Amino acid sequence: MFYAAIRPLLFRIDPEMAHNLTLAALQAMPSRRADAPDSMLASRVAGLTFPAPVGLAAGFDKDGRVAHKMRGLGFGFAELGTLTPFPQDGNPMPRLFRLVEDRAVINRMGFNNGGQAAAVTRLSRRTRGDGIIGINIGANKDATDRIADYATGVRTMAPLADYLTINISSPNTPGLRALQDKGALNALLGAVMDARGASGPPVFLKVAPDLESADVADITEAAMMHGIDALIISNTTIARPPLRSRHAQEGGGLSGAPLHDMALQRLRDFRRITGNSLPLIGVGGIATAEQAYARIRAGASLVQLYSALVYEGPWLARGIHAGLKQLLVRDGFANIAQAVGIDS
Repeated sequence: MFYAAIRPLLFRIDPEMAHNLTLAALQAMPSRRADAPDSMLASRVAGLTFPAPVGLAAGFDKDGRVAHKMRGLGFGFAELGTLTPFPQDGNPMPRLFRLVEDRAVINRMGFNNGGQAAAVTRLSRRTRGDGIIGINIGANKDATDRIADYATGVRTMAPLADYLTINISSPNTPGLRALQDKGALNALLGAVMDARGASGPPVFLKVAPDLESADVADITEAAMMHGIDALIISNTTIARPPLRSRHAQEGGGLSGAPLHDMALQRLRDFRRITGNSLPLIGVGGIATAEQAYARIRAGASLVQLYSALVYEGPWLARGIHAGLKQLLVRDGFANIAQAVGIDS
C-alpha cells in the first residue's frame, strides 16, 4: 500500500535518478531480519541450498552496494553486477525508460559499473547472514580480448561469490552476443572454467531470449561439455512486440511484462533439450506467484525478477513466495523442487 501511494511521485523523476535514490535509501536503511526458513520453499541447486526460489536479477545492484540486504526484503538470493574488470561509464544518457502502459522497461545502460577492484573491497565485508549472493561478470566495451576479460573476472570475483554468472546476453555492448555462437562459446567457457579451477564456486551462463532452435541446441551442448552448473534464461530482448508506450522504439533491451511469453517459451525450449540434467533459472516478465509457478513447472529450479519491482514495489518477492506456498499446497507438493518441470 505504501509503495502504491508513493509510486506516482517516483514516476515523475527520471528513471535512472529514481533508481539511484532507491539504492541510496536501501544503503542508509538498517538491514531487516530475513524471513524464517521454510522447508516447502527451500531447494538445493548447483550444490547450493537456496532458502526460497525467487531471486533478484542482475542489473538492480550493479556494484554490490545492497545485495546483502535483499534477504530482508524476502528474496531467496541476489545477483549483483554486471561487473567488468575496469570501471566504465556505460552508454550516454538517457538510457533507461519506463514503459508504464506496458509495465515494461527499456534499458541501454552498457555495463556501467565501478569495476571489479572497487567491488572486491566492498564485498570483502560480507557476513554469513547476507545469504546467497551471485556475481554477474562481463567484458569491458573496449576490451581487445573479451574472453580474457571474463577469465579475469572469474579469478577476481570467485573468492567472494556463492556463484558466478557469465553474462554474454546483454544487447547493449556491441558484439557481446556473438559470444553465444558455437565456436566462440566453446572458447569462452573453456577459458572461464580453467580460470575457476576445481575448487571455485558454481558457474552459471546467462543467455538471451532472442535465439533460434539451433542456438538453443549449441548452447546446451557447450554448457554441458564444459560443466556449466546452470543456465539463466533469459536476459532482455531486442524484439519489439506490440507496445503502447511512447518509448516503445527506444534502442536497448526490453524487459518486463511484454517479455513474459518469449522468456517462458525459451525456457521450455531449453528444458526440452536438457531434461533434468542441467538446472535452469527462469527470468523475464515475472510479476506474480502464478507466473513464477508456471516457470517452475516448465523446468526452472529458481526464478529471478527485477523490472516488476518498478511497478509492484520492494516486497514483491515476499508476496510471490506466499502465493507459491498456496499453489504448492493446492497441487499436493510438499516442496518446491517436486514441481520443477512437472509440465515438461
